[in-house]
This record gives sequence, structure tokens and C-alpha cells, in this order.
Amino acid sequence: MTRRHGYALLATIIAVIVALSTAIYVSVAADHGTKGRTSLSGSAPSRPSAAPASAGVWVGAWSASPVGAEPGTATEGMTGRSVRNVVHAGVGGTSARITLSNLYGRTALTITHASIALAAGPETPAASAGTVRRLTFAGSTTIVIAAGAQVLSDAVALAVPAGGDVLVTTYSPTLSGPVTYHPTARQTSYAGEGDLTEDETGAGYTEQVDYWRYLTALDVLSDQADGTVVAFGDSLTDGKNSTANANARWPDFLNRRLRTALADGQNLPRYSVVNAGIGGNRVLSDARGRPLENQAGIRRFSRDVLDRPNVKVVVIDLGINDILRTPGTADPQKILTGLRDLVRQAHARGIKVVGATLMPFGDRSGWTWAREGVRQTINAEIRSGKVYDAVVDFDKAVRDPYDPRRLRSLYDSGDRLHPNDRGYERMADVFDLEYLKGSAAARL
Repeated sequence: MTRRHGYALLATIIAVIVALSTAIYVSVAADHGTKGRTSLSGSAPSRPSAAPASAGVWVGAWSASPVGAEPGTATEGMTGRSVRNVVHAGVGGTSARITLSNLYGRTALTITHASIALAAGPETPAASAGTVRRLTFAGSTTIVIAAGAQVLSDAVALAVPAGGDVLVTTYSPTLSGPVTYHPTARQTSYAGEGDLTEDETGAGYTEQVDYWRYLTALDVLSDQADGTVVAFGDSLTDGKNSTANANARWPDFLNRRLRTALADGQNLPRYSVVNAGIGGNRVLSDARGRPLENQAGIRRFSRDVLDRPNVKVVVIDLGINDILRTPGTADPQKILTGLRDLVRQAHARGIKVVGATLMPFGDRSGWTWAREGVRQTINAEIRSGKVYDAVVDFDKAVRDPYDPRRLRSLYDSGDRLHPNDRGYERMADVFDLEYLKGSAAARL
């Protein structure tokens, strides 16, 4: 072999090594925000070539925590029917993927057909023409979700607009009860007989419900956001008593505030905001059922916060139900210990924690001076800076200035506990967007 041929061979070998290294790097870089959420095989979910990694990063566009088993579905579930969930995308993207949950099912849930589409308009099951996309799971259109499990779909190319409604439809031909659901959604969703998964007209969806079935997350591959903010709480975060189909929960208002501020050129993190509120949720105690429904905050925190894609900040507003639903008088120190455990879990993942003071509930059934004392003790500790990285004072924002134990009538939905739309907007307005900057404190 001549020296010239030797140099040529060496150059060829180097070129092959560089090409292989580049391919490996691109493959690794494409996996944005998938940690903790797996496909059927347990590995990172496959993505069709239609969803290029260069389009952005994976962030949460919408979420809803699984709460329990839907009453009346223990045997048949949604057998032979299509479920069309309507969700509101807080941020846009070029591709989408979903999470389905069978957490409260007692048998395996078989989905043979699933789709995603853009809604043709507000409060309708009709899809915008040409937007229906068939979903796959590890490359297959059929997925079997074991009882107690959840599954992440493959990505599909779909231009999801910020502030748009998205339709996610599933069809199950077999017995699959009970149905894992999120009640009090404040959003109308639909169901109909037969496989209507790819139907654009929506004409066959004859049932309307105020809850979400199976679906717990919509993620988008976004160039509009670099991270996710999770609002973690109870019915006050879930938006109880807010106007239906108006997206008037405080996390919705916060998301719109942030998008507007960014559009105006303010120097703020480009984050999306998703909701992980559950009505009646407590820091320390589960509710009823087997498996236990409405799981305690310290138990569901990993699933509903830490395992979301690219979470940068969590906002915690939790503790009122520990006070109201504990027989006798709750121990404020135990509640504070639980809240600090949530902070510890978040900090272990490098997530910043913004915490809210507990809002007033005077004149509501169950209110006592002893329980008011517990609330005040917890709030004093929160305000001292010894619980969270930053504090948003929801209590001060919505309380009656002449009777601080009560919700101000201007913000009261009528039940002495839950705000109206104006109250939820007030909560978002007092949130200092500067709190979204920075990372978790090393120590509190």
C-alpha cells in the first residue's frame, strides 16, 4: 500500500467515526423531557420522523391529575364507546403527545384506536377539517394499559396553537371498568356509541360530561416555551365554581399573564403553566377506595409534578382540606412538615418552589376559631420564608380587609371558600412573575 492510499484510508475512517458520533449525539439530544414517562416497553417512547427534535423542547401544554374511579363504570367502563376529551392548550407547539391513565382501573384497559385533533370551535366535539391525527403507542395503534398504570403516546406532527382547544379521543371495544377520571373539570367533554375516533363532524357525540376520562396530560414540542410551571393544589387550584368552558382557573389566568408579558418583551422565563389541582386534596391524607382515591399530596407529587416534562417551578397551594377535614383540630406542625417534604422532593430535582398562604374560609360550615388558629399559624410560618423559596400571599389578596377570617364578597363564588372568576384572576394578578426566575434554593 502506498503512503497516498494509506492517507486516503485513514481519512475515510475518520469521516465514518465523525458521522457515527454525530448520529449518536442527535439521537440523545432529541429526547427532551421524557424522564420518568415511558412507552409500553419501558424505554423512552418512540417518535415518528414527522416530529423533528429541532422543533423545540417538550413542555406541558395541559394536565389534569387522576382523581378516582368514575361512578357507574365499575363493570363495563366505556366499552364500545368513544371518549372525546376537550382540553385547552396553554402553549403552542409543532408536535404533540398524550398520557393516558388506568390508575383506578381494576382490569387492563385496551384502547384500539386513539386520535388527536384541533377543535373546530369552542364548546363543540367537531374537529377542524384536516387536523385529525391517529395516535400510536410504541408504534402500535392498540395499547393495553395495565390496572394502576399509565402510558405515554408517540409524538405526532400537529400545529397546536397557544390558547386553542384540542380534542383527544379514545375507543375501547372491551370491558374496562372502572374509568379513571377527573371530575369537576369546568370543561365540557363528550362521548358517543361506536368508534368515532376519527370523526370530524362530532355528530355522534350525544353525551356531554363535566369531567375528563383517562387523559391526564398533553405535551407539545414547543419553540414558545423552555420549561413547565406546575400549579399543585386542591379545588382552589382546580378552579371549582369558575365559569365552565371559560378557562378561568387561577393557573389559566397566570398562564395568560405570562404569555402577555413575554409578548410585550419583558425579561421573563419562557414557561408554560399546567394545572395539578384536585378538589378535596390534602397534604397528608388519602381519601377513600382501593386503590386509595384522591391521593395525598405527598404521595402524588412525584406523578403529578416531578414526572411532567421540563418542570422548572412548582406553585404549591395546599393545606385547607387538612384543616377542614381533620376530625377535631389539625396539628399545624404536621401540615408544615408535609409541605416541607414536598419542597424537599422538588429541590432534589432542581425545581424551584413558590408557596401560597392559605386562604380564608370564615362562615363556611366547619369553620371554628381553633381551625382559624391553625390556618394563621401555618400562614405565619409560610410568610417567614421558612417553608418555600418564594411566597405568594393569596390570603392577603382575597380576604375581607374588615374581617380577615372571611373571603371578600367581591371575590366569593357564594360558598365562602371558593373564589369566583374575578377572585381567581386576582390570585394570578398578585403572583410576582419575577418568582419564575432562578432555580431552587440550596437550603431553606
